Amino acid sequence: MTEDPLPDEARTDRIVRLGQSPRSIREALRKSVWIVIWLVFLSSPVQDLAAGHHTPAATASGWLGLAAFVAVYLTLVFRNMGRAFTGTLAVTLMVLALGALAVVLSLTLGAPWLGLFVYVSVACGTTFPLRVSYWTIPLTAVVMLLVGLHGGERDARNLVLLVVLIGFAMTGVRQLVRTTVELRKARATVAQLAANEERLRLARDLHDLLGHSLSLITLKSELAGRMLPDHPDKAAQQVADIEQVSRQALVDVREAVTGYRRPRLAGELAGAQVALTAADVVADLPAEPVLDGVPEDSESALAWTLREAVTNVVRHSGARRCVVGIVRRQTLEGPVLELSVEDDGSGGSSGAAPGNGLTGLTERLEKAGGTLEAGRVRHGFRLVARVPLAGDRASAGAADDPVGSGA
Repeated sequence: MTEDPLPDEARTDRIVRLGQSPRSIREALRKSVWIVIWLVFLSSPVQDLAAGHHTPAATASGWLGLAAFVAVYLTLVFRNMGRAFTGTLAVTLMVLALGALAVVLSLTLGAPWLGLFVYVSVACGTTFPLRVSYWTIPLTAVVMLLVGLHGGERDARNLVLLVVLIGFAMTGVRQLVRTTVELRKARATVAQLAANEERLRLARDLHDLLGHSLSLITLKSELAGRMLPDHPDKAAQQVADIEQVSRQALVDVREAVTGYRRPRLAGELAGAQVALTAADVVADLPAEPVLDGVPEDSESALAWTLREAVTNVVRHSGARRCVVGIVRRQTLEGPVLELSVEDDGSGGSSGAAPGNGLTGLTERLEKAGGTLEAGRVRHGFRLVARVPLAGDRASAGAADDPVGSGA
């Protein structure tokens, strides 16, 4: 498969992470754009000031008040950008300042300034605790309505629903950010626990594999040392036993290490789900497969194939959707387990010759008695790998049965 045109670090740097502070100036600017877009409700106050309906002193005061309002609002938003929002004294004072400016500017300059209460509602929904937001948002709408009616603006009633809905919508956004932060922490904790469990499993396996052998070697070494002066023949026999036990221990360790290195199909399916989701690719994956009758070498070959195929989809294809299928089929050569990976992207290498990844997969599958097919299809790229099943365990009635379906 082709070289990765975009390193993993660069791809990751282009993802705006929800619930985390910006990692670079580019990401801060990208988030700032989304914040500035919502300043659209300031168009009415700006037009009111630009139209010249007020005296020069009132216009100057209006510009100063609007600048102060925007400064406080942006400070409040950027202060809490990328974190789970919490109410503090400083935040409370800034929200109160926003409310006071909105009331004063609306009473002195007229109905076009009632849109400022939308930002006050947003601030209440994103910075205060939920129990406080539930009554401050309606209170903001009531204050806006009273200010509008005091100025003879009956259209203020139409803004009440907007203020309430936007405020409560921002409480949902806050909960989403908080949930995302907690989920990220939970994932890190799960990963740490999994690593600890793997270390414990490795320690247990090493103890079971080497504890008995090393104890036996130590015992026989002591016996050989005692027998060496008076019974050299018996000492030689103990040394031969030591050699045999050592060789067997070495074989056991090599088999254990090979088992640790061998990927499993279920694990690769879980990894594929995570990788495709992180790359914004819609993943259609089968359930955890039932691998009765699948030799370990065949499963390992399919696992390597799935890993390489998903890596190619994520890095090179530019696909939006990826479908993975695992089915049992009955062929003329016997029952096989078939893995298919199909995406709607541009595929891998555009040349006629297969890449190094496909060549390596072909060789790995051939060692397990399997085959590999890969190429462009009508709407993307498709890779199919097949490995033979144990003939005495797989029945002909399992043809085209999705693995894990229970059929």
